[in-house]
Amino acid sequence: MVALITLSHGSRHPRARAGVRELTEAAAQRIGVPWVDAHLEFDRPDLEGAARELASRGADRAVVVPLLFTHAFHAKNDVPAHMRAAGEILQLTQASSLGLGEEIVELMAAQALADAPPHAHLVVYPVGTSDASQAARYEQVRVGVEKRTGHPTEVIAATRGGAKALAERAGQTPIHLLPLFVSDGLLLDKALAALAPFPEATASAPLTTALADIVVNRYRAALEGVPHV
Repeated sequence: MVALITLSHGSRHPRARAGVRELTEAAAQRIGVPWVDAHLEFDRPDLEGAARELASRGADRAVVVPLLFTHAFHAKNDVPAHMRAAGEILQLTQASSLGLGEEIVELMAAQALADAPPHAHLVVYPVGTSDASQAARYEQVRVGVEKRTGHPTEVIAATRGGAKALAERAGQTPIHLLPLFVSDGLLLDKALAALAPFPEATASAPLTTALADIVVNRYRAALEGVPHV
């Protein structure tokens, strides 16, 4: 069987890797293959380490699913570099990243409908990017979530306003935070701390295992040679 490797950005948060591992295991169990979680920085193993681990377990091939929402610097530069290095150890096929398409919109809308109070103002909360074309895709997510839920929705990025902007909005209206995070993160902790003084503010959890079906879809499409747009 072709093994599964997920490739996250990595985080200094002590619980971040646990969430990535839970997601990777959930996806791998659905397709019945060996798995390893890999990370670009902060966490271990890196992609080369993951390839070595799978090779030592007898695998001769793996599909790598980058756990990235945007096609910006990390996707354009870091992922290809790590793929080249790890490809010397194990035959690797790169799948499309998670992206910001309809699957993500539907997932976040479902999360909002399950978690948000009836009259909450929704805030989609990504890390943020300096890539203007990718930042514009956040707006597409916002529109999709608002349409599906009927809740007024806006985007506040952690690196573009962040906790301060969240606190200002929470002081104006009850908000519900929708983290566009794979797992726990320090930037998400700051957001939750900023909302703590506002008793009507609520928040969903990071997406973690809710992303399992998308990871499975990326894995299968990569084996079939079908790129995700």
